[in-house]
Amino acid sequence: MEGRLVIISAPSGAGKTTICNHLLESGLKLEFSVSATTRKKRGKEIDGLEYFFLSSDFFSEKIKNEEFVEWEEVYKDLYYGTLKSELERIWTKGNNVLFDVDVNGGVNLKKKYGDRAIAIFIMPPSIEDLERRLVKRGWDCPSTINMRVEKAREEIRLSNQFDLIIVNDKLEKAKEEAFNAVSLFLLK
Repeated sequence: MEGRLVIISAPSGAGKTTICNHLLESGLKLEFSVSATTRKKRGKEIDGLEYFFLSSDFFSEKIKNEEFVEWEEVYKDLYYGTLKSELERIWTKGNNVLFDVDVNGGVNLKKKYGDRAIAIFIMPPSIEDLERRLVKRGWDCPSTINMRVEKAREEIRLSNQFDLIIVNDKLEKAKEEAFNAVSLFLLK
């Protein structure tokens, strides 16, 4: 039986992963959909846990074989996507799928699954605040941060295509709003 989908999207650094982790720990019948990517591992990331780290050639082969529910070139030569096998794995267990995806991926998933999905956009309080978060995170060089900030401006313009926008100005409040919305959605 196919379950429901909970889509959490946001510009990089807005807090979507933190909110997703909160939802996973909240006792709801959710399981995280591990995305595939061509990017390199960061820190202590584990293949198959945070992401499926694929070569560009292998990712392209999966595109040709129509193995993705959705995929996108998020940055130049940097691909992310959701494998159909991930949804099947989660639904077979009787769980609902939780996505932590980029904004375009979230829009595409919502279009594809309609009422079976709730799409939540995590909005940073401001672009300046988002930039401070990205700098503080310490993962990226200044040029990459600038690229992420410019992409965030574009992504925010797509926020009206989501079912709910949560402004992450106070993390605990944002977590509570996400939990309440997802709980109600799963009860329908």
